[in-house]
Amino acid sequence: MARPKKISDDDLLEAVGEILSRGGPAALTFQSAGAAAGLSPATLVQRYGSKDALQRAALLRMWDELDAQTVALDLSQPADPDGAIALLVRLSVGYGATADETAQGLLLLREDFRDPILRARGATWGDVLAQALGRRLSDNPAKGLVLGRLMASQWQGAILWWGFSRDGTLRSHLRRELHAWCEATLPRG
Repeated sequence: MARPKKISDDDLLEAVGEILSRGGPAALTFQSAGAAAGLSPATLVQRYGSKDALQRAALLRMWDELDAQTVALDLSQPADPDGAIALLVRLSVGYGATADETAQGLLLLREDFRDPILRARGATWGDVLAQALGRRLSDNPAKGLVLGRLMASQWQGAILWWGFSRDGTLRSHLRRELHAWCEATLPRG
């Protein structure tokens, strides 16, 4: 008979996600995860088998959280360009408050690119996001999807350029950049 778990997988993966967010993949060891979760490294090896499997599980949990946040924001924001901007700005809350946090986020993104399962999650999320934005940018579904993908790309680019300049807050920078993008791209009506 299996012993009952002292800490749930969800709580454990939350602790591992915090390690990854603060220190990047290099900070994750069975020792650091065990210390954060109050479990022995041997218990973690029994549950996950390898550091890569533990990291993947934590990153998949982070994708689950982003999926849920995206759906909630899609349901709560107005169906117009201002709603698209608000959705993206809200998705950016807590992102890269410091240069080190931004760098750690890029290291996690690297792991998503390297792992085919995580890469597929990112691609699926990108499609969902493009559709959510597109519904706010055009009544034509095909055109909306293109506009949604372009706006998402502009959003990510604006985050990247802000990371270099740190001119103002990220939220104000994104609002300014995304409003300018809408003005330049969307038909005036």
